[in-house]
Amino acid sequence: MNKKIIVVIALAIVAMTLSSCTTNNDKSTMSKLEAIKESGKLVLGTAADYPPYEYHKMVNGKDQIVGFDIEIAKEIAKDMGVELEIIDMKFEGLLPALTMDDIDLIVAGLVPSEEREKMVDFSIPYYEAEHALLIRTEDKDKLKSIDDFAGLNIGAQKSTLQEEMALSKFSKANYIGLSKITDLILELKNNKVDGVILVEPVAKAYASENSDLSLSDIELGKEAGVAVAVNKGNEDLLKSINTTLNRLIENKTIDEYIKNASLD
Repeated sequence: MNKKIIVVIALAIVAMTLSSCTTNNDKSTMSKLEAIKESGKLVLGTAADYPPYEYHKMVNGKDQIVGFDIEIAKEIAKDMGVELEIIDMKFEGLLPALTMDDIDLIVAGLVPSEEREKMVDFSIPYYEAEHALLIRTEDKDKLKSIDDFAGLNIGAQKSTLQEEMALSKFSKANYIGLSKITDLILELKNNKVDGVILVEPVAKAYASENSDLSLSDIELGKEAGVAVAVNKGNEDLLKSINTTLNRLIENKTIDEYIKNASLD
């Protein structure tokens, strides 16, 4: 009798082990998109100090992250049939978080570059903007060219193309790099930096909220189109994202998102 019990227990253990292995193997062979759909959640990484792309706003007494990038991410999640979870972090932490699979995608006004493309894959571009220089209104008649910034302080957000521009085009100025744009704006208002390089929609958003700040007339050129980033090797996820982006671009829905975000 005891031998029969031992055999039954042994068989049960083997069955449980095989079942566990099968389950683990099924999960390990899932594509990223399949795993997202099974979890019912798409985890977005962004840096929400970049209006009108993504920023914090009080809605019905609650702090929420809004902006046209967020609306795009919501549509991506909707087409997948999952909920969107938003994680706000420092901009320079986004790519490491994506490569570690702590987040599923980045939608944060991110421009593909040769260096970034070594780490992650990008969707089709969905928006282009001019670069702009935000300065104090009182300095508008004084700072009319890049040479006027010689010996002064120029600011930009760390790990961005604007940082590269500050170092290359404003080589005679002192570069100040900070993680958050809101901190750069505060430094500008407090005379700690003399100009902050941003993309035009972001510069306009901060200028509209601060009468002591204005856009410089200095032209800095146009950035390449921003795109969604995903970890490498996730072709099905990228295809799903591009399908949504193509729909939003063709229907001019993104134009409406930008217009509405600018009015917030």
